[in-house]
Amino acid sequence: MKRPDYFLVSLSGKVYLDLCIKHGLAGFPGSSNGIWTFYDIREGDYISFLYGAKVYNLYEVIEKRALADAEKVPPWPPLVFTSGLSYWFPFRLRLRPLREILEPLVRAEFAYVAENLLLRGGYRRTHFQADQTTLQYVSQMGHPAAALPTLLEGRFRTYTPNFLRGVEPNGPSEFPFSEKMLQAAVRHVFSRDEGLSTLSILLGGTCSAWRELEALGEKALPQGHVDILLKEARPIGGSRQVPVEVKLGKGEERHVQQVRAYMDELGSECDGGLLIASGFARKALQAASTLGVTPVLYSAGVDLTTPRSFDEITIAIKLQRTDGTTQGTSAVP
Repeated sequence: MKRPDYFLVSLSGKVYLDLCIKHGLAGFPGSSNGIWTFYDIREGDYISFLYGAKVYNLYEVIEKRALADAEKVPPWPPLVFTSGLSYWFPFRLRLRPLREILEPLVRAEFAYVAENLLLRGGYRRTHFQADQTTLQYVSQMGHPAAALPTLLEGRFRTYTPNFLRGVEPNGPSEFPFSEKMLQAAVRHVFSRDEGLSTLSILLGGTCSAWRELEALGEKALPQGHVDILLKEARPIGGSRQVPVEVKLGKGEERHVQQVRAYMDELGSECDGGLLIASGFARKALQAASTLGVTPVLYSAGVDLTTPRSFDEITIAIKLQRTDGTTQGTSAVP
């Protein structure tokens, strides 16, 4: 059983915000960012809406659906870009209202997300993950939700998106298995009950004193954007952290150096750093040994030249610490 995560979902206009609140829905466009967000957030997670530097309400995600013919399904108008491209919203979350909140993002309680925004120079993201401490604060803000959402009437066709690698997708239900999708899958692996033991095996026991693991996506640091930040969920007396860089292809020397820069930025409370890739250049392995970065091989565990669901891929992924030989310590989620 996983611990629920908490996200702020950013909206592009007031009309979208009003319709999301009215119908208890969140929707994401049929783009690479949209499907990444759809799978990064899971049923049982919690979200708030982010618009105009304000945080709106707290919801539990109770159902996820990918809708066919989304252009025919209310409630949102299409998102139209200056290039002329239009996006509808096939990827949807049904939400249970928990608390009514209207708070400025500049509150100290939202510092984790605000720092991300500041270092990124603005939104430019569909969603931001916050930590468990933020969720605890938000759960005490505002007041319990009183109004129930207006449910949409009608029967809507759904489908299961599939992913491939190295093969051209065939039709609107197939997507390339991108690096962002791999990042989401690896984050889910570390979010499981056995995620802490997986991390401990990969790092050779250096995090054995951790009580509980929290896996956060894309944390912004002055040195760059960490793909995944592993940290103690409820730190007491200290805040141990491990940055993780994820590469769909081969890990290179520059990637090792980037992880080392993250480790240096995190300072004395950093318990190591992981570079996860499908393989490693010889110079990358040499640099990893010198700089104290742990190289980790991932294998998809399924044939990605045929369509696979995200759940199939996530369940099958295997991680293995490597020193460049065929031997290593496996961590099988």
